[in-house]
Amino acid sequence: MSVWTALSQNRAATHPEHDNPRLRGPVYAVPFARVYQAALQTAEALGWTITDQDPRAGEIFAEAHTRMWKFTDDVWVRIWLDEDAATCVDVASASRVGRADLGTNSRRIARFLHQLDARLRVRPHANPEQTAS
Repeated sequence: MSVWTALSQNRAATHPEHDNPRLRGPVYAVPFARVYQAALQTAEALGWTITDQDPRAGEIFAEAHTRMWKFTDDVWVRIWLDEDAATCVDVASASRVGRADLGTNSRRIARFLHQLDARLRVRPHANPEQTAS
């Protein structure tokens, strides 16, 4: 992450072509329901407060708190099936206050995805959109 990004952004989100490989939403050859449950358990294990969830839509809404100042940030997780029936995960995290998060939201997403991989005991496979050149 560049210094400019850390000082000028207060949100982060996964994207198939993100410059940071840790912020490319994973694609799993794992059933939707299993990924959704693992995502919910991972969010809870990270200490996030689940504010709303919709298992049918594959959405989890949560609040996370920064360590030092205890600011509340909003987190959204979406689990969905692609055209090949692979389970995809997208995550966004946004600070409620301030203009710069110093990379907090990016690190939060990367930590969540890393722990989700560990909980599922699988590594995501490459998203075709990420490898097409």
